[in-house]
Amino acid sequence: MSFQDVFKSSFIENVSSISLLDMAVTMLLAFGVGIFIFLIYKKTYAGVMYSSSFGVTLVALTMITSLVILAVTSNVVLSLGMVGALSIVRFRTAIKEPLDIAFLFWAIAVGIVLAAGMIPLAVFGSLFIGIIILIFASHKDSSNPYIVVLECAGNESEEAALNFLMQHTRRCVVKSKTARKDHVELNLEVRLRDAGTGFVNELAALEGVHSAVLVSYNGDYMG
Repeated sequence: MSFQDVFKSSFIENVSSISLLDMAVTMLLAFGVGIFIFLIYKKTYAGVMYSSSFGVTLVALTMITSLVILAVTSNVVLSLGMVGALSIVRFRTAIKEPLDIAFLFWAIAVGIVLAAGMIPLAVFGSLFIGIIILIFASHKDSSNPYIVVLECAGNESEEAALNFLMQHTRRCVVKSKTARKDHVELNLEVRLRDAGTGFVNELAALEGVHSAVLVSYNGDYMG
């Protein structure tokens, strides 16, 4: 057995199974579309604390997915081994925003489609998805729930504040009430009639109302 026979295997053949041009074009397109996804995510983010690392993850995930699919499509044996290897991977990072899941699947789908050679589908599909997300994210719905935190001096000021809220909001429901000797604290869920929040200033100016705080609420956090 010669030295050449030792290294004669399918590994040498796999080196040239994918052309350098295909790899370069796929990775550059994955980077470009990943940047587009990142910009859409940054533009439409509506959470409390923006995480720049998640935006970078979207770009990296698009490129990594393209890299993996390129390898899988070039070798059937490698594709079976890749499926087995990825089946043991577990991600335990909690995703609080439901829209973040859509961005993750978007990045993965673009990476798969680009590596499969369907470039027009990946590019025009991403443009269409980005426009749709921008349209819906820019639409502010006044029916979204808000929480009003009130501190009142007593029963009279509490009733006056509740009557005021019922007149200036579409819906007002008491969620919790804390009564102390010197004041009463209320947490109320309200639905606004429009995008205006000037009524909170008038509410805080009522006699006996110590403070009035308005915060948005989506079920998981306030911000």
